[in-house]
Amino acid sequence: MRHATPGGLDRLEPLLGEIRELGDGLVERKRGTFYRRGRAFLHFHEDPAGDFADLRTGAEFERFRVTTERERRSFLRRVRGLLAEPA
Repeated sequence: MRHATPGGLDRLEPLLGEIRELGDGLVERKRGTFYRRGRAFLHFHEDPAGDFADLRTGAEFERFRVTTERERRSFLRRVRGLLAEPA
C-alpha cells in the first residue's frame, strides 16, 4: 500500500476540506498529511482495494477505509471524537 498520490488526494479533496475545517490544532504540513501538537496525526494511502486513512488513535496508527461516502462519514466522526478528547 503506497502513500496517496496527487490523483488520490484529488479524489479525497472533499474529505480533506472537511478535515481542514475541524481546526483544533491540526496543521497540514503537506497536502493530506496532518499533525497535531507536533506529532503526525493523519495521512492517506491508496491501494487497488480503495482509499485508506492512517489515524493516530493512541500510541499507534489505526487504518480506516475511506473509499465510500459512508466510510468517510464514519471516519470523520472518529476524528472529531479524538479531537474532543483532552490532551
